[in-house]
Amino acid sequence: MKLLVVFSCLAVLLHTCTSLRICAFNIQSFGDSKLSDEGISKIIVKILSQYDIALVQEVRDSDLSAVSELLERLNSASKHSYAYEICEPLGRENYKEMYLFLYRTKSVSLVDKYQYPNRNNAFSRPPFIVKFSPLDAKEELLILVPLHASPNEAVAEIDALYDVYLKIIDKWGTDNMMFMGDFNADCSYVGKKDWASIRLRTSEFFKWLISDSTDTTVGKSNCAYDRIVVSGSKLRKWVEPQSAKVFDFKSAFKLSQEEALAVSDHFPVEVTLKSR
Repeated sequence: MKLLVVFSCLAVLLHTCTSLRICAFNIQSFGDSKLSDEGISKIIVKILSQYDIALVQEVRDSDLSAVSELLERLNSASKHSYAYEICEPLGRENYKEMYLFLYRTKSVSLVDKYQYPNRNNAFSRPPFIVKFSPLDAKEELLILVPLHASPNEAVAEIDALYDVYLKIIDKWGTDNMMFMGDFNADCSYVGKKDWASIRLRTSEFFKWLISDSTDTTVGKSNCAYDRIVVSGSKLRKWVEPQSAKVFDFKSAFKLSQEEALAVSDHFPVEVTLKSR
């Protein structure tokens, strides 16, 4: 009986020692045509299979055929089982995109979701917010707030995330949130003088994990477009120090510039949440 107890405790200990690796990846114009290229699709699957949760942006797949195929290939290539959550097509006029979350079912469970209302037309693609719970620490909640900002409206849209922050506190009663995605937060879209007018940057409630000097682009530009920002004392402590970075798939998979750009013009940005 004592031996059984020891093994049971050991199993619990091992189960609670898992960390969560999360990324935000703008896969340029993701849809059927991109997935139909065998070489490109294999690289995309290799990239996404590294993560417990992956936010994919620029999804242009109204019938979800490419998303369904991606999930099937991801589950075939990985030892982990993945599921997904996706929003309705978002955007002004005829151009629409979707936010896609892919997640390992043995790492987290989806608790809730919320499409932020765009009453004041503050966003080109308003955040589709998801709430996850780690399976090994169900009392913890992880709220992810995605944003693919319109380049010419990046300053206003990043600032408007502060209003999303207040809304989520009111709705779900917590300030532990992770804002992530292609904010277009650098170069000609957000200059040094613009930061003073962005509440998500000036408020001490938020910690920016990807620095202004980071290059998140695949091409010749050197811009920190893609970002991860966290709020809440609990979530800040949960972040593994120095884990926020770019995943350079060009170098990792020894791709040429042409091959890398065929995948996307952005690198994923990632962060690890340490075991509780």
